[in-house]
Amino acid sequence: MKKILIATTALVATAGMAAAEISFGGYGRFGVVYEDNDAYGEKTSLDQRFRLTITATTETDNGVKLEGRFRLQTDDEEGENSASGMGPGAAGFAVSTGGFRLDVGHVSDVLDSADTFAYTHFNIGLTDWANQRSSFVGFDKNGFDQKSGVQQRVKARYTAGDFVASAAYTPEAGASEYWQIGAGYNFGPVHAGFTYGDNEDNGDYWVVGLNGAAGDLAYAVIVGDSEAQDDVSYGGSVKYAVSSATSLMAAVSISGIDSTDDTYAVGFAHSLGGGVSLLGGVGQKSNGNTRGDFGIKFSF
Repeated sequence: MKKILIATTALVATAGMAAAEISFGGYGRFGVVYEDNDAYGEKTSLDQRFRLTITATTETDNGVKLEGRFRLQTDDEEGENSASGMGPGAAGFAVSTGGFRLDVGHVSDVLDSADTFAYTHFNIGLTDWANQRSSFVGFDKNGFDQKSGVQQRVKARYTAGDFVASAAYTPEAGASEYWQIGAGYNFGPVHAGFTYGDNEDNGDYWVVGLNGAAGDLAYAVIVGDSEAQDDVSYGGSVKYAVSSATSLMAAVSISGIDSTDDTYAVGFAHSLGGGVSLLGGVGQKSNGNTRGDFGIKFSF
Protein backbone atom coordinates (compact mmCIF):
# COMPACT_ATOMS: atom_id res chain seq x y z
CA MET A 1 0.00 0.00 0.00
CA LYS A 2 1.44 3.34 -1.08
CA LYS A 3 1.13 6.24 1.36
CA ILE A 4 1.24 9.99 0.92
CA LEU A 5 1.60 12.26 3.96
CA ILE A 6 -0.36 15.48 3.76
CA ALA A 7 0.65 18.14 6.28
CA THR A 8 -0.81 21.38 4.99
CA THR A 9 -0.84 24.71 6.75
CA ALA A 10 -4.52 24.20 7.58
CA LEU A 11 -3.84 20.85 9.21
CA VAL A 12 -0.91 22.15 11.20
CA ALA A 13 -3.07 25.00 12.44
CA THR A 14 -5.87 22.65 13.58
CA ALA A 15 -5.74 22.47 17.37
CA GLY A 16 -5.46 18.99 18.88
CA MET A 17 -5.03 17.19 15.55
CA ALA A 18 -1.97 15.53 14.02
CA ALA A 19 -1.09 15.55 10.32
CA ALA A 20 -3.44 13.51 8.13
CA GLU A 21 -2.31 10.49 6.18
CA ILE A 22 -3.76 9.46 2.81
CA SER A 23 -3.22 5.88 1.63
CA PHE A 24 -4.03 4.17 -1.65
CA GLY A 25 -4.43 0.40 -1.85
CA GLY A 26 -6.18 -2.31 -3.78
CA TYR A 27 -5.59 -4.91 -6.45
CA GLY A 28 -5.96 -5.74 -10.13
CA ARG A 29 -6.78 -9.04 -11.80
CA PHE A 30 -7.34 -10.39 -15.30
CA GLY A 31 -7.91 -13.83 -16.78
CA VAL A 32 -10.51 -16.16 -18.26
CA VAL A 33 -13.71 -17.69 -16.86
CA TYR A 34 -15.52 -20.81 -18.11
CA GLU A 35 -19.08 -21.64 -17.13
CA ASP A 36 -21.46 -24.40 -18.23
CA ASN A 37 -25.01 -23.12 -17.81
CA ASP A 38 -28.30 -24.81 -18.76
CA ALA A 39 -29.67 -21.44 -19.93
CA TYR A 40 -26.96 -20.54 -22.47
CA GLY A 41 -24.69 -23.61 -22.63
CA GLU A 42 -20.92 -23.46 -22.37
CA LYS A 43 -19.30 -20.04 -22.41
CA THR A 44 -15.77 -18.70 -21.94
CA SER A 45 -15.30 -15.01 -21.24
CA LEU A 46 -12.62 -12.55 -20.19
CA ASP A 47 -12.49 -11.41 -16.58
CA GLN A 48 -11.00 -8.17 -15.28
CA ARG A 49 -11.16 -6.02 -12.16
CA PHE A 50 -9.23 -3.02 -10.89
CA ARG A 51 -9.97 -1.86 -7.34
CA LEU A 52 -8.63 1.28 -5.69
CA THR A 53 -9.49 2.17 -2.09
CA ILE A 54 -8.59 5.64 -0.80
CA THR A 55 -8.30 6.00 2.97
CA ALA A 56 -7.67 9.14 5.03
CA THR A 57 -6.62 8.86 8.69
CA THR A 58 -5.68 11.28 11.42
CA GLU A 59 -5.21 11.11 15.18
CA THR A 60 -5.96 13.47 18.06
CA ASP A 61 -3.34 14.42 20.64
CA ASN A 62 -4.83 11.94 23.12
CA GLY A 63 -4.58 9.02 20.67
CA VAL A 64 -8.09 8.77 19.18
CA LYS A 65 -7.81 7.67 15.53
CA LEU A 66 -10.30 8.82 12.88
CA GLU A 67 -10.66 7.26 9.44
CA GLY A 68 -12.66 7.84 6.26
CA ARG A 69 -12.53 5.89 3.01
CA PHE A 70 -14.20 5.31 -0.36
CA ARG A 71 -13.60 3.03 -3.33
CA LEU A 72 -13.29 3.12 -7.12
CA GLN A 73 -13.59 -0.05 -9.20
CA THR A 74 -13.84 -1.39 -12.75
CA ASP A 75 -15.29 -4.82 -13.54
CA ASP A 76 -16.16 -7.03 -16.46
CA GLU A 77 -19.85 -7.71 -17.08
CA GLU A 78 -20.20 -11.36 -16.01
CA GLY A 79 -20.08 -13.60 -19.08
CA GLU A 80 -20.59 -10.73 -21.55
CA ASN A 81 -16.99 -9.90 -22.59
CA SER A 82 -17.58 -6.22 -21.77
CA ALA A 83 -16.47 -4.05 -18.85
CA SER A 84 -17.40 -0.84 -17.03
CA GLY A 85 -16.37 1.28 -14.07
CA MET A 86 -18.12 2.27 -10.84
CA GLY A 87 -17.46 4.82 -8.12
CA PRO A 88 -16.63 6.73 -6.16
CA GLY A 89 -18.64 4.69 -3.70
CA ALA A 90 -20.29 6.01 -0.56
CA ALA A 91 -17.91 6.84 2.30
CA GLY A 92 -17.37 4.85 5.46
CA PHE A 93 -15.99 6.30 8.70
CA ALA A 94 -14.38 4.90 11.85
CA VAL A 95 -13.28 6.13 15.27
CA SER A 96 -11.01 3.93 17.39
CA THR A 97 -9.21 4.13 20.69
CA GLY A 98 -7.61 1.31 22.65
CA GLY A 99 -9.61 -1.86 22.02
CA PHE A 100 -12.76 -0.05 20.90
CA ARG A 101 -13.73 0.81 17.31
CA LEU A 102 -16.91 2.44 16.01
CA ASP A 103 -17.74 2.26 12.27
CA VAL A 104 -20.44 4.48 10.76
CA GLY A 105 -21.85 4.91 7.25
CA HIS A 106 -20.92 2.65 4.36
CA VAL A 107 -19.29 -0.06 6.48
CA SER A 108 -19.37 -3.85 6.94
CA ASP A 109 -21.75 -5.69 9.25
CA VAL A 110 -20.54 -8.33 11.74
CA LEU A 111 -20.58 -11.29 9.33
CA ASP A 112 -18.97 -9.41 6.45
CA SER A 113 -16.13 -7.97 8.53
CA ALA A 114 -15.32 -11.38 10.10
CA ASP A 115 -14.99 -9.70 13.48
CA THR A 116 -15.99 -12.79 15.47
CA PHE A 117 -14.99 -15.68 13.17
CA ALA A 118 -14.10 -16.46 9.55
CA TYR A 119 -17.51 -16.65 7.83
CA THR A 120 -15.98 -16.36 4.34
CA HIS A 121 -12.70 -18.24 4.19
CA PHE A 122 -10.25 -19.58 1.59
CA ASN A 123 -11.97 -18.22 -1.50
CA ILE A 124 -11.44 -20.39 -4.57
CA GLY A 125 -10.29 -19.17 -7.97
CA LEU A 126 -9.23 -15.91 -9.56
CA THR A 127 -12.70 -14.42 -8.99
CA ASP A 128 -13.28 -15.79 -5.44
CA TRP A 129 -16.43 -17.49 -6.73
CA ALA A 130 -16.56 -20.36 -4.19
CA ASN A 131 -16.08 -20.61 -0.44
CA GLN A 132 -17.58 -22.33 2.59
CA ARG A 133 -20.67 -20.06 2.78
CA SER A 134 -21.53 -19.95 -0.95
CA SER A 135 -24.71 -22.05 -0.57
CA PHE A 136 -25.90 -20.45 2.69
CA VAL A 137 -29.33 -18.74 2.36
CA GLY A 138 -31.01 -16.26 4.70
CA PHE A 139 -27.93 -14.66 6.30
CA ASP A 140 -27.30 -10.91 5.99
CA LYS A 141 -23.77 -10.16 4.82
CA ASN A 142 -23.18 -6.64 3.56
CA GLY A 143 -20.01 -4.62 3.45
CA PHE A 144 -17.93 -1.78 2.07
CA ASP A 145 -17.68 -1.59 -1.74
CA GLN A 146 -17.65 0.82 -4.69
CA LYS A 147 -21.41 1.49 -4.80
CA SER A 148 -23.31 4.67 -4.03
CA GLY A 149 -26.81 4.94 -2.58
CA VAL A 150 -26.08 2.08 -0.18
CA GLN A 151 -27.75 1.08 3.06
CA GLN A 152 -25.79 2.65 5.91
CA ARG A 153 -25.06 1.03 9.27
CA VAL A 154 -23.42 1.47 12.66
CA LYS A 155 -21.05 -1.18 14.04
CA ALA A 156 -19.16 -1.32 17.34
CA ARG A 157 -16.32 -3.73 18.13
CA TYR A 158 -14.39 -4.26 21.34
CA THR A 159 -11.20 -6.34 21.63
CA ALA A 160 -9.55 -7.34 24.91
CA GLY A 161 -6.65 -9.74 24.51
CA ASP A 162 -7.96 -12.90 22.84
CA PHE A 163 -11.63 -11.89 23.21
CA VAL A 164 -13.66 -9.87 20.70
CA ALA A 165 -17.31 -8.74 20.71
CA SER A 166 -19.14 -6.95 17.92
CA ALA A 167 -22.61 -5.55 17.22
CA ALA A 168 -24.14 -3.85 14.17
CA TYR A 169 -27.41 -2.13 13.34
CA THR A 170 -28.61 -1.47 9.78
CA PRO A 171 -31.70 0.79 9.45
CA GLU A 172 -34.19 0.31 6.63
CA ALA A 173 -33.13 2.05 3.41
CA GLY A 174 -34.53 0.31 0.34
CA ALA A 175 -33.68 -2.99 2.03
CA SER A 176 -34.82 -4.55 5.30
CA GLU A 177 -33.74 -3.33 8.72
CA TYR A 178 -31.59 -5.84 10.60
CA TRP A 179 -29.13 -6.18 13.47
CA GLN A 180 -26.31 -8.59 14.38
CA ILE A 181 -24.32 -9.41 17.51
CA GLY A 182 -21.39 -11.79 17.95
CA ALA A 183 -18.34 -12.77 19.94
CA GLY A 184 -15.16 -14.75 19.40
CA TYR A 185 -12.15 -16.05 21.29
CA ASN A 186 -8.66 -17.25 20.35
CA PHE A 187 -7.78 -20.55 22.03
CA GLY A 188 -4.13 -20.63 21.00
CA PRO A 189 -4.00 -22.06 17.46
CA VAL A 190 -7.82 -22.27 17.23
CA HIS A 191 -10.34 -19.43 16.99
CA ALA A 192 -14.06 -19.92 17.69
CA GLY A 193 -16.97 -17.52 17.44
CA PHE A 194 -20.66 -16.98 16.73
CA THR A 195 -23.00 -14.38 15.22
CA TYR A 196 -26.73 -14.00 15.80
CA GLY A 197 -28.90 -11.73 13.69
CA ASP A 198 -32.48 -10.71 13.10
CA ASN A 199 -33.99 -9.29 9.90
CA GLU A 200 -37.37 -7.53 10.20
CA ASP A 201 -38.69 -9.24 7.04
CA ASN A 202 -36.77 -12.53 6.83
CA GLY A 203 -36.52 -13.54 10.49
CA ASP A 204 -33.61 -14.50 12.71
CA TYR A 205 -30.50 -16.59 12.05
CA TRP A 206 -27.33 -17.83 13.72
CA VAL A 207 -23.90 -19.03 12.58
CA VAL A 208 -21.02 -20.54 14.55
CA GLY A 209 -17.50 -20.96 13.22
CA LEU A 210 -14.15 -22.50 14.02
CA ASN A 211 -10.84 -21.92 12.25
CA GLY A 212 -7.21 -22.66 12.91
CA ALA A 213 -4.02 -24.21 11.59
CA ALA A 214 -1.89 -27.29 12.11
CA GLY A 215 1.51 -27.02 10.47
CA ASP A 216 1.09 -26.33 6.75
CA LEU A 217 -2.67 -27.00 6.87
CA ALA A 218 -5.16 -24.23 7.67
CA TYR A 219 -8.87 -24.96 8.04
CA ALA A 220 -12.25 -23.41 8.80
CA VAL A 221 -15.75 -24.80 9.41
CA ILE A 222 -19.12 -23.08 9.87
CA VAL A 223 -22.64 -24.20 10.77
CA GLY A 224 -25.70 -21.97 10.43
CA ASP A 225 -29.48 -21.88 10.40
CA SER A 226 -32.04 -19.27 9.38
CA GLU A 227 -35.82 -19.03 9.08
CA ALA A 228 -35.39 -18.95 5.29
CA GLN A 229 -33.90 -22.46 5.28
CA ASP A 230 -35.43 -25.93 5.26
CA ASP A 231 -32.53 -27.34 7.30
CA VAL A 232 -29.17 -26.45 8.85
CA SER A 233 -26.33 -25.41 6.49
CA TYR A 234 -22.73 -26.62 6.79
CA GLY A 235 -19.51 -25.38 5.24
CA GLY A 236 -15.80 -26.07 5.38
CA SER A 237 -12.58 -25.04 3.66
CA VAL A 238 -8.91 -25.97 3.80
CA LYS A 239 -5.66 -24.50 2.56
CA TYR A 240 -2.45 -26.51 2.31
CA ALA A 241 0.93 -24.85 1.74
CA VAL A 242 2.79 -27.10 -0.70
CA SER A 243 5.73 -24.71 -0.57
CA SER A 244 6.47 -21.14 0.47
CA ALA A 245 5.04 -19.99 -2.89
CA THR A 246 2.26 -22.47 -3.69
CA SER A 247 -0.95 -23.37 -1.87
CA LEU A 248 -3.85 -25.70 -2.66
CA MET A 249 -7.39 -24.91 -1.49
CA ALA A 250 -10.71 -26.71 -1.31
CA ALA A 251 -14.15 -25.60 -0.13
CA VAL A 252 -17.58 -27.18 0.29
CA SER A 253 -20.87 -25.51 1.22
CA ILE A 254 -23.92 -27.67 1.99
CA SER A 255 -27.15 -25.72 1.58
CA GLY A 256 -29.98 -25.88 4.06
CA ILE A 257 -32.58 -25.00 1.43
CA ASP A 258 -33.93 -27.50 -1.11
CA SER A 259 -33.87 -25.12 -4.09
CA THR A 260 -30.15 -24.28 -3.72
CA ASP A 261 -27.42 -26.66 -4.89
CA ASP A 262 -24.37 -27.46 -2.80
CA THR A 263 -21.10 -25.74 -3.70
CA TYR A 264 -17.79 -27.56 -3.97
CA ALA A 265 -14.54 -26.42 -5.53
CA VAL A 266 -10.77 -26.87 -5.60
CA GLY A 267 -8.16 -24.31 -6.51
CA PHE A 268 -4.58 -23.12 -6.22
CA ALA A 269 -2.54 -19.96 -5.65
CA HIS A 270 1.08 -19.52 -6.71
CA SER A 271 3.05 -16.43 -5.72
CA LEU A 272 5.37 -14.87 -8.30
CA GLY A 273 6.69 -12.33 -5.80
CA GLY A 274 6.06 -8.60 -5.59
CA GLY A 275 2.40 -9.12 -4.69
CA VAL A 276 1.70 -10.98 -7.95
CA SER A 277 0.00 -14.42 -7.98
CA LEU A 278 -1.36 -16.99 -10.40
CA LEU A 279 -4.82 -18.19 -9.31
CA GLY A 280 -7.31 -20.74 -10.55
CA GLY A 281 -10.16 -23.00 -9.52
CA VAL A 282 -12.89 -25.36 -10.74
CA GLY A 283 -16.06 -26.82 -9.28
CA GLN A 284 -19.84 -26.42 -8.92
CA LYS A 285 -21.67 -23.22 -7.99
CA SER A 286 -24.74 -22.89 -5.78
CA ASN A 287 -26.93 -22.65 -8.91
CA GLY A 288 -25.61 -25.99 -10.19
CA ASN A 289 -23.37 -24.51 -12.91
CA THR A 290 -19.89 -25.90 -13.50
CA ARG A 291 -17.34 -23.09 -13.34
CA GLY A 292 -13.61 -22.67 -13.73
CA ASP A 293 -11.26 -19.69 -13.92
CA PHE A 294 -7.58 -18.85 -14.24
CA GLY A 295 -5.53 -15.66 -14.26
CA ILE A 296 -3.21 -13.18 -12.59
CA LYS A 297 -3.83 -10.99 -9.55
CA PHE A 298 -1.54 -8.27 -8.22
CA SER A 299 -1.93 -6.28 -5.02
CA PHE A 300 -0.64 -2.80 -4.29
